[in-house]
Amino acid sequence: MSMKQTEEHRPRRVYRDTNLRILFGVTLVAVLGVSSITPAFPKIVRELDISPHAIGLLITVFTFPGVILTPVLGVLADRFGRKRILVPSLMLFGIAGCACTFVRDFNLLVLLRFFQGIGAASLGSLNVTIIGDLYADKERIAAMGYNASVLSVGTASYPIIGGALATLGWHYPFLLPLAAIPVGLLVLFSLKNPEPQGSDGLKEYLSGVWTSIKRRQVVGLFIVSTVTFVILYGPFLTYFPLLLGHSFGTSTFIIGLLMSVSSVSGALTASQLGRLAKIWSEKALVRAAFVLYTLILIMIPLIPNLWLFLIPTILFGVAQGMNLPSIQTLLAGFAPMEHRAAFMSINGMVLRLGQTLGPLLTGVVFVVWGIAGAYYAGACLAVVMLVVVTIMIR
Repeated sequence: MSMKQTEEHRPRRVYRDTNLRILFGVTLVAVLGVSSITPAFPKIVRELDISPHAIGLLITVFTFPGVILTPVLGVLADRFGRKRILVPSLMLFGIAGCACTFVRDFNLLVLLRFFQGIGAASLGSLNVTIIGDLYADKERIAAMGYNASVLSVGTASYPIIGGALATLGWHYPFLLPLAAIPVGLLVLFSLKNPEPQGSDGLKEYLSGVWTSIKRRQVVGLFIVSTVTFVILYGPFLTYFPLLLGHSFGTSTFIIGLLMSVSSVSGALTASQLGRLAKIWSEKALVRAAFVLYTLILIMIPLIPNLWLFLIPTILFGVAQGMNLPSIQTLLAGFAPMEHRAAFMSINGMVLRLGQTLGPLLTGVVFVVWGIAGAYYAGACLAVVMLVVVTIMIR
């Protein structure tokens, strides 16, 4: 076989695809809006002379538009094309976010964050929608894995970058959204993606979306997505730092260090998902993740030494690295291209539901049964999801 024939038969390495690299840029912008500015919050409180409880508005007004607009923008992306929604969203995100750098009035800052949130609403769902459009089968899960790896790198590094910029002044982290503008130009001029060609009327389109969504497998995936984020935002992100602080007197730096280990292991696992998918199916990877969640949540209250917490944090990242991109791959596969943006945007909406419910539900259990009970309840929830995956997702 000639060298040219060998090249033709060699599997494509999707991470070298220019289209996917552009979408990595969208992913990094999508997770930029909160974690990069939170280190500046104490300075904003002092220098703008506001009450500490008011600072949360900078997050609330940013995330709220996504709850309402994400499914609407998904429908529009199916009807009119991905780029027609994605490019203006990136531009609005960049302009409104950067404008925050130059204001010194808190009310105007909140208003600009609201507009930036409108720009952010579609980013987290449209990037994975386009990955689903571009790739199929094992290439799709490999691409989803690389994208999840990039996302983990962003979530781990933005607080550090934002904190470093905030040492120069509270407004400097708000310069980071400028990156959305060149990313938007790359999407407009360099991204080569297929666009949906649906010619149905709106009524027929919505009927088709509903017919696809109400399938047992899809409902099961939405349930699993929601509970994944209940576990992430409840026992892990909210109550794990409290456990470390109260039971071990751990400093905030060490708590942050331990939790960042999870992002690193998640990024490494997700980057290898293409290889794992050659051995196990996406459904098997989701099941394995919930087995890990169960073991981790049982393990955490029993650990007697601070540094032994490296074990569950590493394993939690491994579970996340297998679980989230596998769910996204399965959803993208169940959705025809003409409905895919709606599918992925509804998944984005249920993820936000999980983010909201996680701290609330874990808090209720914590009040009744204490910190250990909160983790054991989370483990029971993970077992239930293992059953859901087994029965509902085929």
